[in-house]
Amino acid sequence: MAPEQRKLVTIVTESVIEIDLCEALTDLGASGYTVTNARGSGSRGIRNAGWSSNSNIRIEVVCDEPVATRIAEHLREHYYADFAMILFESDVRVLRPDKF
Repeated sequence: MAPEQRKLVTIVTESVIEIDLCEALTDLGASGYTVTNARGSGSRGIRNAGWSSNSNIRIEVVCDEPVATRIAEHLREHYYADFAMILFESDVRVLRPDKF
């Protein structure tokens, strides 16, 4: 199977919203996602790498462009105002496009 273009949506945010956010991703059309713990420093201070309620997570979703757009709009409307969150999107080539 030939490689195909997809979007990689990366979200770094507070772990306290992980369950709600992952449910929303599925509802928005994501066929799956990967969650890892994250640490760093930014406009809202230093975040540690523990899995506590004050830690950060990184969620990655490989999807098509319409799903990426829906995810971005949903996050902007429901999370940006109240949670530390960054979102970025990259173009990726997937080698097993039937998985996405």
